[in-house]
Amino acid sequence: MFIHIDQTWDLIVGKLAAWVRETILLLPNLLLAVMVMVLFWLAARGVRELVLRLVRRISRNPQVNELASQSFYVAVIAAGLFSSLGILGLDRAVTSLLAGAGIVGLALSLAFQGIAANFIAGVYLSVERPFQIGNLIETNGILGTVQHVSLLWTEIRSPQGQVVLLPNKKVFEDVITNFTASGKRRVDLKLKVAYEVDLARARQVASAALAGATFRRGEIEVFYQEPGDSAIDLVIAFWIEATSLAEYQAARGAAIERLKAAFDQEGMPLPNAKPVEPAATVATASGPPSVPEPAPAPAGSAEAPAAVAAEREPEVVGSRGR
Repeated sequence: MFIHIDQTWDLIVGKLAAWVRETILLLPNLLLAVMVMVLFWLAARGVRELVLRLVRRISRNPQVNELASQSFYVAVIAAGLFSSLGILGLDRAVTSLLAGAGIVGLALSLAFQGIAANFIAGVYLSVERPFQIGNLIETNGILGTVQHVSLLWTEIRSPQGQVVLLPNKKVFEDVITNFTASGKRRVDLKLKVAYEVDLARARQVASAALAGATFRRGEIEVFYQEPGDSAIDLVIAFWIEATSLAEYQAARGAAIERLKAAFDQEGMPLPNAKPVEPAATVATASGPPSVPEPAPAPAGSAEAPAAVAAEREPEVVGSRGR
């Protein structure tokens, strides 16, 4: 039994001695691997700061900027780790790590296709910047002011105060109308002018009503567009400097007030969009059109006895016939 214990002890001591010898032989490579790892770590920090400065010039989204800088940082650290493992002779470990990372990446991409699409669209919107924070836009049938653009969705506040979160994929694929980008908008007002009104005079009145308005910019366009059943459409178009919906609505309302006052002063009342039709007789299916009954005469008038007599006369005639 003591012989077996001695043999076991000799095997353990021999194995430890072999490990010590291998460690001593590997010590230069180990120190070199540590030095390489430290150098790559310092390089990764520098690359992260450099990429962050460059990305800030093309993107104002802090999330995108941080993501880009961290991606380069992780890539440099990974390169340093693989280089250190190669120096230590662990090439098989490097191959296994790369294969495992590829399989995990493929599985995640298939499982989160929707999130990946929104993520890529968010990066594109942040880099290309078709709109900015505070812009009034319309997309996917939603009108509102942009509040925030994240990597997955775009936050829009409607004029009624609701907060709408749109996935970036839908924003990217749909038409985007930016009402703020140019800094100015055209206001189109449509009035109905009756046929009996002098059309040339109506155009002059409309132009004069907005000639002194301080909210407009440029020339005023006044033209007739389409004749209707009872009136002709008169279009008044002018430009304003507006970047928000409130400014646009204020200018539009002020223009309507000026036009209404000018037409009233000239004695040109604007016709109703739906004129009231006069009362007419109504034809029934069983007979000729029914005529509205006349209003009953006052009790004290001279027509009242005659009406009563007329109603009683058939009764008298009928009694004679009997």
